[in-house]
Amino acid sequence: MSWKLTKKYDDVLADEKGYQKKIWGNLLKVCLAYPNYYRTGMPNLGFQTVYSLINHEKSFLCERVFVPDPGDETEFASSSLPLFSLESQKALSEFDIIAFSIPFENDYPGILKILSMAGITLCAAERKETEPLIIGGGVSVTLNPEPLADFFDLFLLGEAEELLPEFLHVFENSCRLGLSRNEILFRMQRDVEGAYVPKYYRVYYKADHLIEDMRPLDAALPAKIRTRHIADINAFATDQCISTPSHEFKELFLTEVSRGCRRGCRFCAAGFLYRPGRFRSLKTLEPSFIRGIGKGKKIGLLGTAVSDHPDLPALCRFIMDRNGEVALGSFRLDRLDRELASLLQESRVETVSLAPEAGSQRLRDVIRKGITEEDIFRAVELLIEHGIANVRLYFMVGLPSETEADIDAIIDMVKKIRHHVMKISAGRKSFKRITLSINQFIPKPVTPFQWLPLEDIKVVRKRMRRIENAIRKEPTVKVIHDLPKWNYIQALLSLGDRRVSGILLAAHTNKGNWPKAFKEVNVNPDFYVYRRKGVNEILPWDFIDHGIDKKYLINEYEKAMAIH
Repeated sequence: MSWKLTKKYDDVLADEKGYQKKIWGNLLKVCLAYPNYYRTGMPNLGFQTVYSLINHEKSFLCERVFVPDPGDETEFASSSLPLFSLESQKALSEFDIIAFSIPFENDYPGILKILSMAGITLCAAERKETEPLIIGGGVSVTLNPEPLADFFDLFLLGEAEELLPEFLHVFENSCRLGLSRNEILFRMQRDVEGAYVPKYYRVYYKADHLIEDMRPLDAALPAKIRTRHIADINAFATDQCISTPSHEFKELFLTEVSRGCRRGCRFCAAGFLYRPGRFRSLKTLEPSFIRGIGKGKKIGLLGTAVSDHPDLPALCRFIMDRNGEVALGSFRLDRLDRELASLLQESRVETVSLAPEAGSQRLRDVIRKGITEEDIFRAVELLIEHGIANVRLYFMVGLPSETEADIDAIIDMVKKIRHHVMKISAGRKSFKRITLSINQFIPKPVTPFQWLPLEDIKVVRKRMRRIENAIRKEPTVKVIHDLPKWNYIQALLSLGDRRVSGILLAAHTNKGNWPKAFKEVNVNPDFYVYRRKGVNEILPWDFIDHGIDKKYLINEYEKAMAIH
């Protein structure tokens, strides 16, 4: 054991409040893995929720592991140590289950890094009977698990609160019966709705590389996997169980106030995946708010559509009446009114994010954003009038049917907003900056845009550069944007099928060198990224019942494409 690593892990735990460290004994052992760094994983409320759910079960203990920081990775390699857990510093190979919480496709390489550093066999088909069961869940794999199918024994598709306890009970009973690895997996696939064991399903391809069919290998198994959803989110609370000063949201106590969205923006996977929109009542949230205020934290309100909460002013007022402060993410422009702006001001909020998404009304109609230019200017004006120091505006580039005129519309809108802000903030010292955040649109499964290709990253790079150059000389406006080259990888991992697993493995073997991986594997990534799909073809995720009628998605897709 490395003294340096042991000391660092001990120091991390010493800074935390709320973690659990159970005595191993005869408990079933789960190591919950986040495929990114500790500072990135710990603010993730889904990750913390799973940690709490597992440790709530008396027969289980749950510990954590993350991708080591670069310096720590070198230390593991130089000392030939296998990766170990945070709480007990036990090797991952000693656990019964390694469970990955996977919200983002760009974290997929971290999965293989963790398994490799732990000495776990990467390919599920080659894994030994004595090795831990490798399972995965989260938004990205619930949308489309296929690019990871070769590496996982089992996926759990849906919301953890509904699905995870059932999985744990079946696993515990199976272990008591002394069932083998294969027997446990078969039982899971047969009996647990929402479980998906890739090895029990075979994909058949046509000569043109499109999917012909996907069928279970046994008639006792379901032909379609149905994702699981919680009907009543007021039956429980979802909030932060561990606090630590070692991440960017250290001053916040995070609590989920809503799940799902009623808006139907055509690009938004979370809005479709977590339908219907559900809102927690103040009565349910009160204990969470009080706990967070007692810790001296701002209350971070999370959800797919927080600003649509019908009682949002009452939630904010409850917190503030108890000397607490509120932190909110992005705001629906058409939901911002004087009452909410006053509450933000009273709670000393310094930055509010707004998402016009597109500069032209035509393109906002294509994506079904449901806002007008008047809504945008009114929202910005309300924020400035109420002393909000910083406004962040989110736009997307590479949207369906986008033209150069739509890029000009972004530039013109930002300049007009800046001019308007300077006019209404004259004499006010509070206003500081408008931040323009530009991101590339990436088609996602289970949305009306799932059939569309990614816009060429070279085109997107030029358009981002044009916006940046046009805005650069505007005082008080800062432009930030993502790196288009990584968007290609994200689109590949979002839209790919099982054959993409080979590319991911090659990228891991080549230490993240994706161009080399593309050359080594006889799979054309452009087939998934830059090809427009036909509405009648079988998509890699069509074997999953996400609870959305495909005819509805096709109808929304055709409506969008008909807008000129």
